[in-house]
Amino acid sequence: METIFLLAIIVLIFLVIFQIAKASEYVSILKGEEQVKKQNNRINGFFMIFFLILLLIGVWYCNKLYYPNNLFSWGSASKEGIAIDHMIWTTLALTMTVFFLTQILLFVFAFRYQHSDKRKALYYPYNNKLEFIWTAVPIITFSTLVVIGLKHWFQLKGEAPKDAQIVEITGHQFGWEMRYPGKDGVLGKENYKLVNAAKGNPLGIDWNDRASRDDIHVPTTMYVVVNKPVKLVIHSQDVIHDVGLPAFRMKMDAVPGMPTTLFFTPIYTTKEMKKRTGNPDFEYEIVCSQLCGIGHFSMRGVVKVVTQDEFDAYIRNQKTAFQAAQDAAMSADNSEPSVQSRTLAINSNQKK
Repeated sequence: METIFLLAIIVLIFLVIFQIAKASEYVSILKGEEQVKKQNNRINGFFMIFFLILLLIGVWYCNKLYYPNNLFSWGSASKEGIAIDHMIWTTLALTMTVFFLTQILLFVFAFRYQHSDKRKALYYPYNNKLEFIWTAVPIITFSTLVVIGLKHWFQLKGEAPKDAQIVEITGHQFGWEMRYPGKDGVLGKENYKLVNAAKGNPLGIDWNDRASRDDIHVPTTMYVVVNKPVKLVIHSQDVIHDVGLPAFRMKMDAVPGMPTTLFFTPIYTTKEMKKRTGNPDFEYEIVCSQLCGIGHFSMRGVVKVVTQDEFDAYIRNQKTAFQAAQDAAMSADNSEPSVQSRTLAINSNQKK
């Protein structure tokens, strides 16, 4: 019913436009086509100024309405993200200046130089100096922006500080898995052939590697320490995902069979960000920034930024991945009926 109603409205609008056009044609015949053309030209010229003012008011109002809810209004939550914000603001300042200048000139020129019998259009086919200026200036400007962007990119892709906290994050359809190294500070080896979620090993950790025995596996939620560099080791188990950390201004692809890395330094705890945003329910989000399937929308994780003491207490309360896998395997074995119990059940059914 709604579709039919919308189609009826669209048809009605076309009919109204058609009737206005026909009415304009009849007026042109009665008044004279040349006179009507000049009158319409003046009206269109004033409309250009009207729409220019309306456009500028609309831009100002939308910015006032939506900017407080924008991530930029809170500031970056990572040390490296501050530089990213500065780069984005520089780019916006340049592009917005060019946008407003060109749009204002476009509308003003349309009004100022509308058709007039007293003025003849100037034929101006070519000017080498102007061509050079409007080609060289954008090239130099955008090349500078690219160089600045590459500088930040290489910094984030470079070696993390030696004292960085290491966290492995693995994406799969449709969730995130975290792994922390134990006291040895080394992540154990993984093998995709060993993946067995039913027996408590969804990451395929190789238990034959002694370094893996004290690793800690936690799904969905990542705990990191404030003011301490965090090095992310990123994996994917199926398709290409993307670890998106909007509040930290970070993102990196998770590619099957090819680990990627990223590091950042959080500067506000989750509690502090709740105060900064005025939102008591605020959480740092991990989003998948790469379309990865039908459940892409639900692929969400959480980053908890805490103090060192809070992090240490959290880790102490977690089982090692090895212990959790043993418990899961034992539980799975106990849930299967023994051969003797299955035989008794079959015999009793046969007697019945």
